[in-house]
Amino acid sequence: MDVKTTFLNGVIEEEVYIEKPKGFEKFYRESHVCRIKQALYGLKQVPHAWYTRIDNYLTSLGFTNSEADANLYHISVEGKLLIIVLYVDDLILIDDD
Repeated sequence: MDVKTTFLNGVIEEEVYIEKPKGFEKFYRESHVCRIKQALYGLKQVPHAWYTRIDNYLTSLGFTNSEADANLYHISVEGKLLIIVLYVDDLILIDDD
C-alpha cells in the first residue's frame, strides 16, 4: 500500500523557519522569515514527523512494535495475525491466511 501524501501528513514538533519565497518580500520587512507549522516535502524533519504519526496511530490501535525491527508492527485479533512493515511511504500488509 502506497501512502501518496506521506510527507504532508506529519506535524512538525520543532520550530522550523525558511526564507520567504520570491514575490513575498516587502521593502520594510526584508529580514523576516516564514515559520513552518506543517510538514513540507523536502524538509529534513518530515520523515521523522511521518514516522512518529504513523507509530502513534498503529500503537493506539493495539499493534506492538517489534524489538528486532522498529518498522515492523504486529497484532493478533481473534487468533488471526496481522503484520505491517513500514518502508518509507509504503505499508506492507501480511496476514496468516
